[in-house]
Amino acid sequence: MKLHSNIFGEGKPFIILHGFLGMGDNWKTLAKEFAESNFEMHLVDQRNHGRSFHSDDFDYELLAEDLKHYCELNKLIDIVLLGHSMGGKTAMLFATKYPELVSKLLVADISPRYYPVHHDTILEGLSRLNFSKIKSRSEADIALSNYVTETGTRMFLLKNLYWVEKGQLGLRINLEALKQNVSEVGEALPIHATFIKDTLFLRGGKSEYIGESDEVIIHRHFPNSELKTISNAGHWLHAENPKDFYMAVINFVS
Repeated sequence: MKLHSNIFGEGKPFIILHGFLGMGDNWKTLAKEFAESNFEMHLVDQRNHGRSFHSDDFDYELLAEDLKHYCELNKLIDIVLLGHSMGGKTAMLFATKYPELVSKLLVADISPRYYPVHHDTILEGLSRLNFSKIKSRSEADIALSNYVTETGTRMFLLKNLYWVEKGQLGLRINLEALKQNVSEVGEALPIHATFIKDTLFLRGGKSEYIGESDEVIIHRHFPNSELKTISNAGHWLHAENPKDFYMAVINFVS
C-alpha cells in the first residue's frame, strides 16, 4: 500500500507528517518556504487520512512501517523529519526504530507520553454530517458548529470535504476506522525507545500538550533534544504563528 504525497523542491529530503484528521496539504504554505532553503519537501498523507489508502488497522507501529516503505520506494536516506501531534508520535517512533534514516528530528506540540482520548466530540460531529442533505461547505460548517464551536478548528476539519461525484460531498478520512482506533492516537512511545541525534521539540505557548513534567520524559527518550516555545500559539502552532515557527525550524535544520 502506497502513501500519497506532494513532493516539490530540490535538495535534502524533508518529510512532514500531519496531525490527527489532517493531511499533508495543511503544510503546503510553510513547506514552500522550507523548499527555498534547498530541501526536497515531502508532504505525506498518513493512512486513513487525505488521499492515502484506507485500512481497518491503525496504530503507530503501522504508521512507522508505512513511512519506512515510503522512504524505500522514494530511495530516501538522511532525511529531516518533522511531525505535528499524531504525526509527531509517528515521527518519534520512526526515528527510534530507524535512526540510520533520520538526520534531524522535529516534533511539534506533542510529548512521548500517553494522552487520554479527547477527540470524542469532534468525531461525533463529523459522524453526524448527513451528506444526503448537506450539499455545500457552508451547510457542513453550520451542521458541524453544533459540535465544534471554534471556527479555526472547523475550517481545519472541513478541509477533509471533497466532491465524491457531482452534487455528492464526502469526507476523505476513513472516519469509521479512526473512530474504532481513536485510543491508539494517544499511545505512549515504547518505554525503551531512544534517538540520540539532534532533536527539536516545539510547543505552543498557549498549548497544554507539553508541560514541565514532559521535559523529563522527552530527555529520557531524546537525550540530545532541545525544547522551544512558540509564543502566541496554541496546538496548531505552525498555523497560528507561522513566522516564528518557520524561523525555529530553519535555524535548527540549516
